[in-house]
Amino acid sequence: MRDVATDEDGLIRLQKLLAQSGVASRRRCEELMLDGEVEVDGEVVTRLGTKVDPRTAVIRVSGLRLPPVSEHVYLVLNKPRGVVSTMSDPEGRRTIADVVVDRPERLFHVGRLDTDTSGLLLLTNDGDFANKMAHPSYEVDKTYVAEVEGRVTKETVATLLAGVELDDGPVRPTQVRIVAAQQGKSIVELVIHEGRNRIVRRLLDHLGHPVQKLSRIQLGPVRLGGLPAGELRELTNDELGALLDSVRL
Repeated sequence: MRDVATDEDGLIRLQKLLAQSGVASRRRCEELMLDGEVEVDGEVVTRLGTKVDPRTAVIRVSGLRLPPVSEHVYLVLNKPRGVVSTMSDPEGRRTIADVVVDRPERLFHVGRLDTDTSGLLLLTNDGDFANKMAHPSYEVDKTYVAEVEGRVTKETVATLLAGVELDDGPVRPTQVRIVAAQQGKSIVELVIHEGRNRIVRRLLDHLGHPVQKLSRIQLGPVRLGGLPAGELRELTNDELGALLDSVRL
């Protein structure tokens, strides 16, 4: 939410802010406060009429973070295969800027996907958020679906879960699932915490299963779902709140 009506001091009644943020009706928000379900800056607030600064207060409802009011935008893009994860390209290839050409904001992409990889990419005009999300110390789980050559076996899954040593160090997926497997090709879902360059492709190639198609379907709490290729949607409050917590903003 980008704007709410505040008083001359820039404050707003807490239950009004919760209602305008889509948490629930005003009456239900008051009930949540009285039940001790609402925290502001780490303290439970039960007094109706309490005023807060909607831009700076850290608010939680039933433990879930409510993002602050901000002029920033936070978007999910389903990046098509063949689009370069940059805003310009000297070789004249199609870039993210071409996909979001109708957006008025100056957007940053959070991390990147290989040109041949499709799927979930975050875009924002919040530079602090983009920088923290891309920093190795704050990396969140990333879920990929890979179509690979050959038949992936349970033994291969066990090898992956035990960890594989690559040229630039070990990598150990937290989850691996065989979606489909036949003699000529398989489809595998992997969850990986880190974001080293082409890590999924290099990992599977190392085990004799070169990747034919690769898509990222989830980043932390954010799922791609049925978002069509090349389309955008805004993060939900729950998704954004969870990501803000993950990077301690």
